[in-house]
Amino acid sequence: MLYRTVLFDLDGTLTDPKTGITRCIQYALSELGYQPPDANELLWCIGPPLKSSFSQLLQTSDDTLLEEAISLYRSRFSTIGLCENSLYPQIPETLKIIRAAGYQTFVATSKPQIYATRIIEYFDLAPLFDGVYGSELDGNRSVKGDLISYIIERESLLHSSVVMVGDRSHDIIGAKKNNIASIGVTYGYGSREELEAHKADLIADYPDEIPTLVSCCAARLYNRELGN
Repeated sequence: MLYRTVLFDLDGTLTDPKTGITRCIQYALSELGYQPPDANELLWCIGPPLKSSFSQLLQTSDDTLLEEAISLYRSRFSTIGLCENSLYPQIPETLKIIRAAGYQTFVATSKPQIYATRIIEYFDLAPLFDGVYGSELDGNRSVKGDLISYIIERESLLHSSVVMVGDRSHDIIGAKKNNIASIGVTYGYGSREELEAHKADLIADYPDEIPTLVSCCAARLYNRELGN
């Protein structure tokens, strides 16, 4: 049997981080003397690397200012924001089904690994993952394609047997860059149009659809290996 692995994005895929992320962005902008947008105007910031989001919000590429904004964001996120979060319905059950079917599971998020690990532990999801991977605090591996490549190398995975599950274009782009299968989810912060535009292999509208789609990816791989 082929070795099979599922990588899960965190924000917008396993958990809904809207309150924590938007409040921390608003806090950072306020501390810098800017008028922050309303929370619903910041939803596009959920998923992409934080530095990229602040660069657009502040209309600057000044590393000093961007690092100050990130530092302010993290000062609130590390103490308050990471708990302003909620699990999407059916996530624990979905993960249990996938693992019971014999798949390895890993978290693959652009969020710093130190925070991602705390969030997974906060929701008692640690037993349902073989590992949690995220970026470094200096921004290294915040690009999803680089992170996926790192996981594949560290875990000695076969590209052909890995599937990435995520809600944003960055997840699909990262999967394509590494020649792995991708499943987009529409219940997070990316639209079906966004996921289709970047050619997600399959799309789930609800978490409980993911196990079936993972099996479909495995079946496609099996048929490809047989030359069908």
